[in-house]
Amino acid sequence: MPVVPATREAEAEGSLEPRSLREEPAPDDVAVETAEEAKEPAEADITVLCRDVFSKMATYLTGELTATSEDYELLENMNKLTSLKYLEMKDIAINIGRNLKDLNQKYAGLQPYLDQVNQAAYKLDSCSKKLGAKYKKLEKR
Repeated sequence: MPVVPATREAEAEGSLEPRSLREEPAPDDVAVETAEEAKEPAEADITVLCRDVFSKMATYLTGELTATSEDYELLENMNKLTSLKYLEMKDIAINIGRNLKDLNQKYAGLQPYLDQVNQAAYKLDSCSKKLGAKYKKLEKR
């Protein structure tokens, strides 16, 4: 029995087998990749890999915890230093308050004398104005 081409295109190409039997993919067909079956590693390999992962995870977590612990120690030291600085500033503020109180008491003790100096300055000023006026008067004559 003679083989008849399945389509005119096949006939034009010179192929005698139907299009579906040819190995060329049709333009509308999507290329399909073949996949290999996933193989599980041997039991000994899994054990070694698990130990390696756990060892590395333990190292990582130890490093993280150490860093966190050191951060807290640093914060603790900073808090202690800050507390000491605040105590020093408190002592300085107390000394400044005490000195200001002493100065205010001394100023209050000197106040009567300052008032006398002010009164004498006003009297001296009025006397100098009178003297200046008399001098001008005498000068005009």
